[in-house]
Amino acid sequence: MTTPPSGNDPYQPYGQPPNQPYGQPAAPYGYTPPPATNGMAIASLVVSIVSLVVCAGFTGFIGAILGHVAKSQMKRTNEQGGGLALAGIIVGWLGFALFIVGAVLFVALVVWAENSIDDCYTDSDGYFTCD
Repeated sequence: MTTPPSGNDPYQPYGQPPNQPYGQPAAPYGYTPPPATNGMAIASLVVSIVSLVVCAGFTGFIGAILGHVAKSQMKRTNEQGGGLALAGIIVGWLGFALFIVGAVLFVALVVWAENSIDDCYTDSDGYFTCD
């Protein structure tokens, strides 16, 4: 017949120590998990690439602004993702700049075409007339 262990027993029974939750400790042996990647940095790169591919850079400034916000958040929270944020900024502003250049070229082409087309027509009498 055995007696239950008392509080002053030098030998601990096998198993989980008393008053502790089951399983391994959350961070055994001083291991700290790596910092998380900033979600805003990921969103910055995704929005910038989608803007460049789908919208021809029109909304690239949104991705660039998200990248700037992500970089400021990462300074405060020590999260990872600086490269993603930088790539989102570069791709976003580059796409938006390409959109602006394309829009200016389109307007210049329309103005040039309007000025270079002769205002000639055939009147109701069948005569070809230019103004």
